[in-house]
Amino acid sequence: MLPPSVRDELGEKHLCFFVREVIGHLDMSVFEQSYSPEGGELYAPQLMLGVWLYAYALGITSARLVERRLVEDLAFRYLAAGERVDNWALSAFRRRHGRALNDAFTQVLEWARAHGMGKLGRVAIDSTRIAANASKDRIDTEQALRDTRAQLRRQVRSWQKAADKDDAEPGGLDVAIGELNKALAELPRRMERLNKSGLKKLSRTDEDARFLRQRGGFVLGYTAEIAVSDDHLIVAQRVTRNATDNASLEPMVEAVEQCCSEPPDAVLADSGFFSIDNLNRMEERNIDAYVPDSNLACAMNLGTRCRTRACAPVHRRMRAKLRSPAGKAAYARRKAIVEPVFGVLKQQRNMRQFRTRGLQNVNNELTLAVMAFNLTRLHSLRA
Repeated sequence: MLPPSVRDELGEKHLCFFVREVIGHLDMSVFEQSYSPEGGELYAPQLMLGVWLYAYALGITSARLVERRLVEDLAFRYLAAGERVDNWALSAFRRRHGRALNDAFTQVLEWARAHGMGKLGRVAIDSTRIAANASKDRIDTEQALRDTRAQLRRQVRSWQKAADKDDAEPGGLDVAIGELNKALAELPRRMERLNKSGLKKLSRTDEDARFLRQRGGFVLGYTAEIAVSDDHLIVAQRVTRNATDNASLEPMVEAVEQCCSEPPDAVLADSGFFSIDNLNRMEERNIDAYVPDSNLACAMNLGTRCRTRACAPVHRRMRAKLRSPAGKAAYARRKAIVEPVFGVLKQQRNMRQFRTRGLQNVNNELTLAVMAFNLTRLHSLRA
């Protein structure tokens, strides 16, 4: 006569119970501080965070799909405590709590280390392009804006002549002319925004997105950067608009130190992160870095001899280290550590395109995605 138990239906080792357990150990005060005592009733941040983390663990990034799952899926209903949260509240939570999500990400890492997982030693750093939620056709360029202005002016003159001839019903024509004049008044602002950005092309849909080179051409999107430990936990992450990775090595090392309260012992990164300045900075920090230049990386991949010479002393030391048997073995671990993580995020978790727009919002999305990845990894390690 008793109602069925969720644990009996799903099993004791189901992921949703682990998500609830970990969230129960987190300090949610940063979430609560963003709310004022005035206003209507809101859903508990533990509830919303658990729902979103479980959704991203399943590769569900759409708020509307999550809203539907909260009705149809037993695990979602358990995490939401039976509440029917609508997509507006879900989307607002994801946009609003950037600082609190970063704090929760750090707390999950601390929880993992307290339980003997996520030990920091050697980390691998890499980046990938993720498409923005924007169309490549809605792009402002200087020439396109000038052409649009000329076209609108011609249309205004044409409609005005038609209105002068047809005095019987000028109302509809006046509305059309007003819409054209409104579009003309908007062009100077768009031109000013383009000039301030210093770019040749700027998206009208997502002003923060950039055209970035990737294999096979260009993508309108962002650069996602992560640092992964030896046990495949993401220990640092961020989203940038950088076209290259040269300036990202030291900021990522600092992000690892900030999230884990200590610097890594060794850093593995591909040739995109190479620069003489980066090598000097790693030596100053006493970090054992393995970062080849592009010529050495090509020679290592093809098994040939590098034909260029290193001039800087730090560059020569790096080449000598990577050519040694121990250096080759250490650098060979880079692909096995970080690239499978991007494969899971992009192929299984549908992180090939962001749902939201704006640099801050896509940072929140990546934080949720990597936090969900860490939870699934910790869940599998515990099992």
